[in-house]
Amino acid sequence: MSELKNRIDFVYIFDVQDGNPNGDPDAGNLPRVDAETGMGLVTDVCLKRKVRNYVQMAKAGIEGNDILIKSKEISGEEVFINKEIRNAYKELGVELKVKDKAKPEQVESGRKRMCEKFYDVRTFGAVLSTGANAGQVRGAIQMTFARSYDPIVSMEHALTVCAARDEEKSYESQVGIQGRKATVPYGLYVCHGFISANLAKQTGFSEEDLALFWDALKNMFDVDRSAARGLMSAQKLIVFKHDSVLGNAPANKLFDLVTVEKKCEGAPRAFSDYTVAVDKDKIPSGISVEEMI
Repeated sequence: MSELKNRIDFVYIFDVQDGNPNGDPDAGNLPRVDAETGMGLVTDVCLKRKVRNYVQMAKAGIEGNDILIKSKEISGEEVFINKEIRNAYKELGVELKVKDKAKPEQVESGRKRMCEKFYDVRTFGAVLSTGANAGQVRGAIQMTFARSYDPIVSMEHALTVCAARDEEKSYESQVGIQGRKATVPYGLYVCHGFISANLAKQTGFSEEDLALFWDALKNMFDVDRSAARGLMSAQKLIVFKHDSVLGNAPANKLFDLVTVEKKCEGAPRAFSDYTVAVDKDKIPSGISVEEMI
């Protein structure tokens, strides 16, 4: 594995058409929205879930690329984190019962083993201090909430059912309007990310892991299709690579070099209604930029 030796900042732009990119369970699963501005939101947790699912499918059964926070929908497995921590200790020759805790001098080896086994632990970090206790891991990659460039409109649609389920109830009471579905007609979302070479060294996150992460951002929507999410697509991935571990410029200054502009009149309904540009003439020295999408 090749050690990561550069700080990296990136801008990830994706869109949704006629779907709900990230429902809010506190608001009846309506699309998440900034109440003050009307801008749509997609949480970092939602995006990381899609990365995990992609890696889980793309690298199934490959040593070192297992996923700790698995989706039962994808894997069919019920995962218990404390059990996985005990299994990691068992592989190190330390047998722990359900209520046992590792000794303080064993925790670091348990933490290291969890990073070795699980892609998402070394990438995004994890709280492993429950159960047998393998400490805490701060991941090499951190991501912000994605925010829509323009305010979104949440549309609600009535759903009808034409097949009854329970023969002990009347047919008429079980058909007709039975629910509602919320969608965003169109939204362009911008997310910012940060990759720390220092944290990568601590967790073992490598150049190969980074390449897999880029693949996930490019392809994860294509393996996550559902009618509820409509058409979601990765549109831009702009990567700023510093030639040092600590970096050569503040991330916010680099992000300001990426401009998104609406070029249509009225409500946008496609990515072609926007332009995205990078002012490469103002890139600080010691930094390279690559548009990976």
